[in-house]
Amino acid sequence: MNGDAATAEKPTPWYRRRGPVVGAVVALVLVVTVLSDLPVHTSRTQDIASERSVMSELNSDVGPCAVAVHQALGIWVLQAAHTLTAGERAGTPGLLSDDQAACSFTNESIFELSNIEVPGSPAGKQMGELVATATLWSTSDALRAIEDVQTLMTDPTDAEALSNLSLEERRLASDRRAADAEESAADRTLDTRLPPADLPALPQPASG
Repeated sequence: MNGDAATAEKPTPWYRRRGPVVGAVVALVLVVTVLSDLPVHTSRTQDIASERSVMSELNSDVGPCAVAVHQALGIWVLQAAHTLTAGERAGTPGLLSDDQAACSFTNESIFELSNIEVPGSPAGKQMGELVATATLWSTSDALRAIEDVQTLMTDPTDAEALSNLSLEERRLASDRRAADAEESAADRTLDTRLPPADLPALPQPASG
């Protein structure tokens, strides 16, 4: 009995709560903003090369989480449509556990994502905001969505998890749009076309 109570009262790690994650990302934006306001003199060619390097690192770091949340939501789409076999369902806890780890700050790629250094230039400031958005997309939106799917695979009728998953799907889409806008702003500043951020559109269960 006491063991059950202790388990129930165990606090959620900070990196799995949206509030602290948002606070950490806001702090990241502020630091990037300060760094980007420092005077830097580089040629447009050098600046473009630097921003392409940032995008390459960002996409490399966010990639495992992007794959993970796509897989987790895909699993839920199939479960909601009642098309998963018993054998497939039996393997989902392990898959979802791996997906959860891929979007956590405990993952090396996510840690590196949150520590990407951007150039101190106008485009660098916009890229810093993009790094912060990608970090929020991964460590809050995607992670919470995966955890909701984990709950729903145990109890598909869990009303709170269903509501939370719908909310996180909207946040994933909203932060993806924000990232696209931030990348486009850097494009305009540099008068070029950088590689897009690899924050994919995600599968959703059919309504009704």
